[in-house]
Amino acid sequence: MPMLRRDPMRRAGLRPPRMRVRRVTSFSINRMIPNVLTLLALCAGMTAIRYAMLGKFEAAVIAIIIAGVLDGLDGRMARLLKANSSFGAQLDSLSDFLSFGAAPAIVLYFWTLAELGALGWVIALFFAACCALRLARFNTQLDVELPPYAYNFFTGVPAPAGAGLVIITMFVAFEWGDAVVRSPWLNAVIVASVAALMVSRVPTVSLKRVRIHHDYVVPALLAVGVFAAFLTTAPWPMLAAIGLVYLGSIPFSVARFYKLKRIYEAPKPASEAQGSEPLAAPPPPVQGGEAPGSYTRH
Repeated sequence: MPMLRRDPMRRAGLRPPRMRVRRVTSFSINRMIPNVLTLLALCAGMTAIRYAMLGKFEAAVIAIIIAGVLDGLDGRMARLLKANSSFGAQLDSLSDFLSFGAAPAIVLYFWTLAELGALGWVIALFFAACCALRLARFNTQLDVELPPYAYNFFTGVPAPAGAGLVIITMFVAFEWGDAVVRSPWLNAVIVASVAALMVSRVPTVSLKRVRIHHDYVVPALLAVGVFAAFLTTAPWPMLAAIGLVYLGSIPFSVARFYKLKRIYEAPKPASEAQGSEPLAAPPPPVQGGEAPGSYTRH
């Protein structure tokens, strides 16, 4: 009878390692929609750079606008489908940097800043760097809790709004000519100023938490229809007007923010303080661009 050979590991008193069985889990296609929109926004930003290199500046600006629309949709889809994830948040920030930091800087460099030589490239780099710093600060402060009055505000100009502000001169040039607004010095000042606003602590208005009373739903829809009509018939003047209105809203946002802050931090009587309930702060969204107040958390 042949002698059975014993396993050397068993002979040494060791147990063989157990084989791990990997489970194959299904993944809903709906949960991929926000990330697909984010990738499409990134592709739109890359396309804007390509059109700028070819000298097709209107197409480049349209690509940046498309990226902004997609950036606004991905976060809302993520919340609607309950598909928030840290992966999506990081992907969204990378897409925002390319579409609203690198792409506008390169488009403006080819459009006018190149006439300043090395200084024009420094201005473009400064804008892209400020956008990257803003997004990096946003990612590192996601878990910081905000005071209740800060949730209706951004801290500084968000990246998509910053991209829109620096190309206002292009909106004007496409409609009325570029005799003045294509000046490299004028655009250098605008780009540097907007870049500084992006990394500043200036509170700016946020429309993400605006609620419309049911009595005003129909007028709001009519206003949206009028806005769409103007946007389709005279897009460049309408976009320039939106940018100027946003700039004009910043002083009012600052005044409103500090008024709410003074009210919140004002000392209260002991009886009122004991009977009052603490204000609940909503949890910050994980994906979908920059959350209101995300730098005082945003």
